[in-house]
Amino acid sequence: MTEEENAENKRPRPLEGIRVVEYGLFHAGPGAGAILGDLGADVIKIEPKDGDPERYWTRLGQLDLALPGGESAMFQASNRNKKGIGVDIQNPMGRDVFNGLIQKADIFLTNIRKSTKAKLKIDYASLSSVNPKLIHANVSGYGPEGPMSDLGAFDPLGLARSGMMFVCGTDEPLLMHIGILDQATSIALSHAIITALFVRERKGMGQEVHVSLYGTAQWLMHPTLMIGNLLSVEPVIHVDRKNHSPLRNFFRCKGGEWIIGAHHPEEKYWPDFCETTGQSELISDPRYATLDARAANSAALMDHFDQVFLSKTRDEWMDIFLVRGLMFCSIQHASEIKNDPQARANGYVMDFEHPSLGKIQIPGYPVHFSGCKAGTRTLAPGLGEHTKMVLSENGYTESEIKAFMSAGAAF
Repeated sequence: MTEEENAENKRPRPLEGIRVVEYGLFHAGPGAGAILGDLGADVIKIEPKDGDPERYWTRLGQLDLALPGGESAMFQASNRNKKGIGVDIQNPMGRDVFNGLIQKADIFLTNIRKSTKAKLKIDYASLSSVNPKLIHANVSGYGPEGPMSDLGAFDPLGLARSGMMFVCGTDEPLLMHIGILDQATSIALSHAIITALFVRERKGMGQEVHVSLYGTAQWLMHPTLMIGNLLSVEPVIHVDRKNHSPLRNFFRCKGGEWIIGAHHPEEKYWPDFCETTGQSELISDPRYATLDARAANSAALMDHFDQVFLSKTRDEWMDIFLVRGLMFCSIQHASEIKNDPQARANGYVMDFEHPSLGKIQIPGYPVHFSGCKAGTRTLAPGLGEHTKMVLSENGYTESEIKAFMSAGAAF
């Protein structure tokens, strides 16, 4: 290990010493536990005997999600950095173990629906009586109040109800894959949890926090919804390229790859764009000399630049635009990101040693701290992988742990 790597490993993580107990499934919710783990929190994932169903979610449409051994790749995304334990919280002995963990926890995290939380006595009223300073963090489909408050939901349903499926510029609704809203909801929950921790630090109070798929989707849609409400319009920008300026548009390049530009205000960049693409004659062409003229003749202008961009590859165009400082970007496939030098330089992709796959590339933590470090430390746990270790760390003797196992309270 180099001196630089050694110094990096010694940097503290922002949430070191914070304890999280999680009882959740799939991604929205557990994804927040993974983020807190990226930041250094000690996250204990409790699973029942049959485990989190995301472990076994190995197909989405035509996409095979199975890793070698049959576990879902999606489970890895949701449960990195966690210690996995098996506890039956409905077994009296298991309940005692659970309450002991809650007493020492800073955060309890769940995405179980409201009626089930009450039935299992893992709602805020039940757990705050065990630990009054607990941050009780919840995810639901549609929010804690209203006629849909106890309905289950998955990512597409939040996208649908929020209006997001109709803002992609097409006449038919479109879904974004995979788990985009689930991940955004997990980010929103981690934001809420860290805020509640700050409040507890200042005011000494625990509290319940709640985010939903529907609410997070609306938050992501904030500019769109504000524009629509203020102007009483349906704020959709249709995807027809020929009706948009070439300065805010995308083009197919030689070799079939794509590039996109976004420039505002357009008048500032129009002359430089024309010169950089070798089309200086268009600057004074009366059909395109003003913003209004270009809008009136956008179809012809786009036909012209479609041919221009086919003359060079995507990478050749990017080299040209980077030198000139124009705001163009490669349109990349998800499979390209792991080799993107910009992602590698910023730690947005990191190398990780997988026990069966060897060296792999995984998403990094996207925030840089000058005095701390963050990012994935461990892979998702096996079912009950850390039960004995966690119970031992919490003061239970070997004979007590064996008794829990024999009684089915833990596994």
